[in-house]
Amino acid sequence: MNTKLTLTIEQSIIEKAKKYASGKGRSLSDIIENYLKIITKEEQAKEVELTPIVKSLKGSFKEPINFDYKTELSKRLAEKHL
Repeated sequence: MNTKLTLTIEQSIIEKAKKYASGKGRSLSDIIENYLKIITKEEQAKEVELTPIVKSLKGSFKEPINFDYKTELSKRLAEKHL
């Protein structure tokens, strides 16, 4: 069921948002609705309870202070696939 919502937003922002929506072939209402779905879904995802196994692993790895995850991942993937 769709319900009407009234928002107070600066006119210049509304104009830019309408141009953006038009350029994407969508309505501004559709874009705002999808944005609200995304942010409320993220809130729900934060409430996921960890399984006992995951809870037992939490905090079991202490990385060095200068640990660079991206560099280490790249190195390991190169070793695996090259």
